[in-house]
Amino acid sequence: MITPLRKRNLQGTLYKRDAKIEALLAQLELLSRAELVARCHLTDSNDSGYVPSECLMYFVRATRQDNSDQYFEQLYKILLSRVLRALPNPETSDGDVVRVSQTKSRIRDAAFDRFTEALVADHQAYSEKLDYFEVRFDGAIANLRRDAQDTAWRDENRTTTLEYDPETNEPSPEVEEAAGSVNPFENLEESDYRSRLDAAIDTLPREQIRIIQMLREGFPIDSKDPDAVTIAKTLKKSEKTIRLHRDRAFKALRAVLLGESER
Repeated sequence: MITPLRKRNLQGTLYKRDAKIEALLAQLELLSRAELVARCHLTDSNDSGYVPSECLMYFVRATRQDNSDQYFEQLYKILLSRVLRALPNPETSDGDVVRVSQTKSRIRDAAFDRFTEALVADHQAYSEKLDYFEVRFDGAIANLRRDAQDTAWRDENRTTTLEYDPETNEPSPEVEEAAGSVNPFENLEESDYRSRLDAAIDTLPREQIRIIQMLREGFPIDSKDPDAVTIAKTLKKSEKTIRLHRDRAFKALRAVLLGESER
């Protein structure tokens, strides 16, 4: 029997895995350890044997009840490699020259360290904080990345003027990165903060509320996976339009939560 999740959302409902994930977990549990590890090593998500990260996360956490350190280490290393692939790559190459972004390095290290610390703690005793990784792994990693970006940008105290494209009125990559780094969902375990956040969200325009609600649930803005449920496809808007609305909503939320007034 697949172990149910324990964490509840703000409405008090238990987190639930996608039905396809639950069904696949039941099939994967029938495999031998060697077979499961071999399947988890597959990196092409289009491969029929590919194990989604939500499933891999489940089996890594399930080793808590297992006495085999070797089995845990095998799955653990595969999971960490997937996390690293989902985080910013600080290196770019121009011919024989390799450049390293210190900002991206800090973001990558901070997000990775936070994940590994949480996973090690969960291996000792069940932690509800990791339940969301079994519901929407990509969304959970994105949250870690945004938290790390927020810290990196605050530390650098950037003063560079960030511009919008005068023709399209779309944000530049710098604006998108800076605005996307602010994560209003990072303190959701604090009941007082949740109440203030809910009230702040209610003041937003209807379209921004829908975007914020989907972000809160971990839905990606866009995805290379044609079958993925994304905000852009759900709301029938371009990815850039969704990001622009997100940036404006985050700015408004930040102003309300910090007691500032928008001008």
